[in-house]
Amino acid sequence: MRSHVSDLALTLRGQGHDVNVLAPVEQDTELPEWVTDGGRPVAVPYNGSVARLSFGVKATRRVRAWIRQGNFDIVHIHEPLAPSLSVLTCWAARGPLVATWHSAQDRSRVLTAGYYVAQTAMEKLRGSIAVSEEARRTLVGHVGGDAVLIPNGVRVQDFAPDIHDRDRRRELLFLGRIEEPRKGLGVLIDALPSILDQVPDLKVIVAGPGDIDDVRKDISERVDRALTFVGTVSDERKQELLREVQVYVAPHTGGESFGIVLVEAMAAGACVVASDIPAFRQVLEDGKAGRLFSCKDPQSLADAVLSVLADDAARRALVARGHSRADQYDWDTVVDDVLEVYESVGVPGEKVTEDLRGQAFGRFAHRAGFGLGRKQGSSE
Repeated sequence: MRSHVSDLALTLRGQGHDVNVLAPVEQDTELPEWVTDGGRPVAVPYNGSVARLSFGVKATRRVRAWIRQGNFDIVHIHEPLAPSLSVLTCWAARGPLVATWHSAQDRSRVLTAGYYVAQTAMEKLRGSIAVSEEARRTLVGHVGGDAVLIPNGVRVQDFAPDIHDRDRRRELLFLGRIEEPRKGLGVLIDALPSILDQVPDLKVIVAGPGDIDDVRKDISERVDRALTFVGTVSDERKQELLREVQVYVAPHTGGESFGIVLVEAMAAGACVVASDIPAFRQVLEDGKAGRLFSCKDPQSLADAVLSVLADDAARRALVARGHSRADQYDWDTVVDDVLEVYESVGVPGEKVTEDLRGQAFGRFAHRAGFGLGRKQGSSE
């Protein structure tokens, strides 16, 4: 979601809009001038991942000050029911409010238990966007209402490859928190013996935070030699890796509403091999833009990887189709649909203002939104 918010803000700014983003910020983080510090976040397990949330009295004061000072025409809130800046913004603001729903969940005790509290935030929204059918299904099933489908965008030019496919390193790349089971690193590791039987010199780069020793303690020496752990990488380094490797592997086991990293990999010219969860099937056009394998099945993953490594023509055909698919998610295209939603909820001369009636909710301390000038605010 962080990349979605920042890339949308950059695209809007590039079109001449005045944008300010309110977001949780780690201590000593250097911020661009268009980001407002929403306070230091707290790490909380959420939807099989770790969310970094800002809430409480201080966060509420920051949200209210941001709204008062912003003079926004639109405020765009991301994950509006997340217990952080997002829901605080729903409670603290009134006027043209738009929300984007990112998460996909089959069941959520949090959303179910908080249904009536959620309605106090939902009733403020004039427009809703879902990044995928899975995210829309979660909204409808848990909260009610509906949303316009507008996919995640990618700044395709940032990932454009500068080398030909045949010059890429014969390597696989995994991106994600290595300790999150739903990211599927364990499935990839279980598949590696079969892959290495056929391609013994293959290298696998694992990028993402987590305890490397905990992963290594249960794997064979042969598999360990094939793995290179590079830890947390910057956005720039991620782009470089995706441009350099032949295959990007996404073994996720569920909980994904879209699959933006698949689009990034396709934009960078990597061949994508991904599990057949619904969100990935949609992005990869049911296997036309990348190779799919059966979710949680190491042998199916191994067969898929070996098939693209063994057939250069087939791999390059998938890369070409993937690159064309990525262009459909370019922010320069997607942003027009977002602006249509803004136009549909705005009233000439109307501004987003502080809702003093919502002060009682300030004590219930996700991350809030962003404002345009044609001024826009975004809370994340």
